[in-house]
Amino acid sequence: MKFHGSPCWYELGTGDLDAAQAFYGKVLGWTVVDSGMEGFDYRLARMGDAMVAGMMPLLDQQGAPPPNWNIYFAVEDCDKAAADIGAAGGKVLLGPDDIPGTGRFAVAADPQGAVFGILQPLAMDEDCQGSQGGAFDQSKTGHGNWHELMSSDPEAGFAFYAKLLGWQKSDAMDMGEMGTYQLFSHDGKDIGGMMGLGNSPVSCWLPYFGTEGTEAAIARITDNGGKVHHGPVEVPGGAFIAIAEDPQGAWFAVVGPKG
Repeated sequence: MKFHGSPCWYELGTGDLDAAQAFYGKVLGWTVVDSGMEGFDYRLARMGDAMVAGMMPLLDQQGAPPPNWNIYFAVEDCDKAAADIGAAGGKVLLGPDDIPGTGRFAVAADPQGAVFGILQPLAMDEDCQGSQGGAFDQSKTGHGNWHELMSSDPEAGFAFYAKLLGWQKSDAMDMGEMGTYQLFSHDGKDIGGMMGLGNSPVSCWLPYFGTEGTEAAIARITDNGGKVHHGPVEVPGGAFIAIAEDPQGAWFAVVGPKG
């Protein structure tokens, strides 16, 4: 089934939900509302009619991490995938557990320590629209667009995710002293890249969100208290990227045309 292995949800852990809600609303154009979960301040970000991301307090994340974005990938069977993660040298940090009205999820770390999520949606179609409403859509602004793994062992990382999620290697680019940037595909479409640690102190995932113009997005990021660490830089295919940090310290990136 095509949905297995597809990116399907993006989740922010932050120390200030109100500030994060205001920041991403201005930067990415999201409308953020309370999810209505009793006893749990979980907020949902929408882009038009589509749900694209969730926001939650850091205190409710496993292990008291710094502010972060977590990327979820769809699986056919959450419990089986969780067992496969452990058998392959990864670690399940939370779950598997049910989310009423959404599906079954778990949060895990790959063998190199990069944290990610898996989700078995209740409702699903070939594009993993399901109950998340199409959070990943490379044709739309404000949606997830690209997924970058910085790893202490990117070759081992690719082998792990290829076995778990069915990804395939695509083009590879020589970055000189930075090593190789290995693109990976799902269902014939490039959805991300893997590389060495670079400037990252630990193995981690970085989500890219689509924007109508990278230069304008950079201005909104800085005008609203964020920091741009890299970009705008042109990437193969003619798009421009910028890597940034929100005011609470969570890293993310934007991609789109330059102007």
